Amino acid sequence: MRTLLRLGFWLSLSVLTIASLVPVQLLPQQVMSIWDKAQHALGFAWLAALGLLAYPRLVWPLAAGLVLWGGAIELMQWGTGWRYGEWIDWLADVIGITAALLVWHCLPSRWTGRA
Repeated sequence: MRTLLRLGFWLSLSVLTIASLVPVQLLPQQVMSIWDKAQHALGFAWLAALGLLAYPRLVWPLAAGLVLWGGAIELMQWGTGWRYGEWIDWLADVIGITAALLVWHCLPSRWTGRA
């Protein structure tokens, strides 16, 4: 089961990264859209939750890695010329990661596989 969770985590991370970098030339530009920020928070909450299930003993390295990856995606978007990296998108990513961590720490250890 752990192998499937890990595969799901890395696949989800790849899909989220690719979706964050594809050109959106035909879409209307969104400036500070609440739904856009919710998508960021939900996407990174999903990654954090799946990552925590896949790697239950690496809570803080996983969280730190996702925070850094969210920032890296914003920098990559800024560098593409067709996407817009925004610090507030990164903040939404961090909020999603934090929400997943809070839920994780409230769950009984027998559910999470924590020691």
